[in-house]
Amino acid sequence: MDRLTEMEAFASVVDLGGFTDAARKMGLSKSAISKHVSSLEARLGARLLNRTTRRVSPTEIGLAYYDKARQVLDDAGEADAMVTSMQSTPRGSLRLSATTDFGVNHISKALGAFLNRYPEINVNMVLSNRNVDLLSEGFDLAIRIGEMQDSSLRARKLAETNMRVIGSPKYFQDNGIPKRIDDLAQHKLLHFSNQSSGNSWKITSSTGEKRLIRAGGSLTVNDGQSLLQAAEAGLGIAYLPSFLYHDAVEDGRLKAVLPDLPVEQLGIHVVYPPGLYTQPKLRAFIDFLVEHFKGKGPESW
Repeated sequence: MDRLTEMEAFASVVDLGGFTDAARKMGLSKSAISKHVSSLEARLGARLLNRTTRRVSPTEIGLAYYDKARQVLDDAGEADAMVTSMQSTPRGSLRLSATTDFGVNHISKALGAFLNRYPEINVNMVLSNRNVDLLSEGFDLAIRIGEMQDSSLRARKLAETNMRVIGSPKYFQDNGIPKRIDDLAQHKLLHFSNQSSGNSWKITSSTGEKRLIRAGGSLTVNDGQSLLQAAEAGLGIAYLPSFLYHDAVEDGRLKAVLPDLPVEQLGIHVVYPPGLYTQPKLRAFIDFLVEHFKGKGPESW
């Protein structure tokens, strides 16, 4: 006989206190339930139930076996439910956290195609340059750029982006082109205010040394798109990711300098709490993002 069916018959008898109710629950005859339990006892070589004319109760060994059997049956039920869930139509609400620059320039442009493909899903995207706590703040997933810090989260890589020093041709014509890292001290630098280093840049030198560059500038802002536009307007030099500057460099509006410096590459990941990937709506969105960003970066966007 099937081992799982034997366990289910025994557990049902214990749960309901008798063979009749267990048979009704499982849709079998009372004699079939009795045969399953007897077969289980014979296979184990132990009596699991005390049978009287009035009631049925588990023996001491039966009670210990019941605890393990119930756990196995619950796990099997969850496995069945997971498969059913994974094959169901993706639907429901997704709450997404994304960095402002990447969210505006790339995620928002991809959402139209995703929502057309999955009309029963709605997305609530929150743009923020801080790392939100997914569980406590109610987010299903987040887009993170740079080094992964929270090891408790699951992650899938979407792409990579390069960091480069850029400025407008007009700015370099008026102020000269920096040839070395030390030359940046003589230029106007555009600063990103959310950096932990304050109004300074952290750049890797040709020797691999991390250098902190401090220089004055007329603009400090917590938005990369604003820094990009300021660089295009000739207000100074910016240090930005390729997913922001790529089009401007291609069009000649901006120029990358200091080509001898090591190119810093940052990973772009989608992160989500463990166990949630089985949700059809989340799995559909993550798989869509992986497909959408395939072949993008680190330089070409």
